[in-house]
Parts: sequence; structure tokens; C-alpha cells
Amino acid sequence: MRELVAGSWKLFMRIFLKVWRQAGPNAAGQFVDYTVEHVSPDMSFLEMLDVVNEELIRKAQDPIAFESDCREGICGSCGFMIDGIPHGPDPGTTVCQLHMRRFTENIRLTLEPWRARAFPIIKDLVVDRGAFDRIIQAGGYTSINVGGAQDGNTILIPKNVVEQSMDSAACIGCGACVAACKNASAALFTSAKVSHLALLPQGQAERYRRVTSMVDRHDAEGFGSCSNEGECEAVCPKEIPITNIARMNREYFRAMLLDRD
Repeated sequence: MRELVAGSWKLFMRIFLKVWRQAGPNAAGQFVDYTVEHVSPDMSFLEMLDVVNEELIRKAQDPIAFESDCREGICGSCGFMIDGIPHGPDPGTTVCQLHMRRFTENIRLTLEPWRARAFPIIKDLVVDRGAFDRIIQAGGYTSINVGGAQDGNTILIPKNVVEQSMDSAACIGCGACVAACKNASAALFTSAKVSHLALLPQGQAERYRRVTSMVDRHDAEGFGSCSNEGECEAVCPKEIPITNIARMNREYFRAMLLDRD
């Protein structure tokens, strides 16, 4: 619909939302329906939710809890399911980068949080992704004391290896891979964190200890096993390839053969 605003005609949309509302981790949850008027196609999805929350606050109702920080697709905190798809219908896009022009007038959208045992719900669309932090703490770093830093330009690394490492390091830890996987596996996330260090010279000293520690932590957190079906790669906003999972499996197998501490 069009409305006259400040002397010019503006296009607005009406959309219908079905949002998962849950007051806390131990509270019962349910879907609640909302009608959102005057949605500009230029709004981002989170800006649209801001409008919904402003109206709820005016009515003295509890606003919809969702997480966000950078709103630039960098931090990974904004993720939730939109009509059953992590981050929504656009490939290589986080929720904060998704714009309302992607949708049509009077569309009905269902919003719900990541569903995984390892991601307990905090409130509404917000989940605790601390399991990812603990996987990184288990080995996603280099800790060997090598003295003064060497000039990066003196370390010769093949271009294709550098690109593979950087592509893996692009993972923002949003959890979309877990939400899309029928087994709630975090293999894509873990393999990306394993790969970007395993491919570089700086990561070789702790290479085998790293992969065993991180994979063991992954399993201890309650994530499922990878069945190699590719849903994780399809919804990853940074398009991390599942070749990383194959690399992680090879690294883990070598570590088991060598039995290094």
C-alpha cells in the first residue's frame, strides 16, 4: 500500500508474524501472532522487529527478545529461524542483512529460535551459544611460545593454502549450521576452526592436540554427529564449505594413529 508522507508517496507493507515467545529457559513457550503495519521495504528484518517491539512497549507488553550487535553480518549473534530456514531465504545472508523487500505484502512468517540441546533457549529468539566458546577454548588457538614475532612476509605460504585458511576463518559462529542439521551437529563450525589453524605453519605445533580436544569438546557439549548431507553449508551465511569437515576427519584420524598428546 502507498501513503502520502511529507509530501511524497511511500510504499509500505503489512506482514503477519508468528513468533515463539518463551519467558525463560524453564518456562513453557508458545507461538504468538502479531500483525505489523507500515513496514517499509527498505527496513532490515531486525529494524522491522524493532518497530514491533516499540509498539509492544507502548502497550506495556513484553518486547520480543532477540540478539544483535553489529547488524552488519559480522558477529553472528542475530540468528534465528524464519519459516524454518536459518537466517531466512537469502543465501550467504544473516538476519540483520535481510531486508523486507525480500518479502511480499501480507506474507505470514514464523520466527523461532535455534532448536538444539546444546543451545538452550534463554528467552524468545535468544539461545545460549556458549558451547561454541567452549569448543574454541578447547583448542582453537596457538599457545606455543615462539619468541619475537616473525615478519609475516618472510613466512612463505602457498596462495591456495592461505585462501583456504582465510575462507575457514570467515566462520562467525552464528549456529545456523547446527539449526539446519537434523542431528544438530556443529561439525561445520568445529571443522572451520580446526582448518584455519591446521593449514598454517603457526598451527602445526599443536595440530594433533587441537583437533582431538576440539572434537571431544564438540561431543561433550551434546552436538550430534555429521551425516554429510550438506544442510549446514547451504544455510551458512559465510558459505563455509563442507570440505572442512572432511579435513577435520582426516586430521582426527591422523591424530588417533599418532596418539600425540
